[in-house]
Amino acid sequence: MILQTKNLSFSYGGFGLEDVSIEIKRGSICGLLGTNGSGKSTFFN
Repeated sequence: MILQTKNLSFSYGGFGLEDVSIEIKRGSICGLLGTNGSGKSTFFN
């Protein structure tokens, strides 16, 4: 397994991530899609 998170929450100024869970396994190809300001960069930082 390369990346796993369960129930991740983060906020700043009322915006952020709420209850995000993901599991990415070795050898898989995935993408993270979302509108501007939806928390994509915050998730990986």
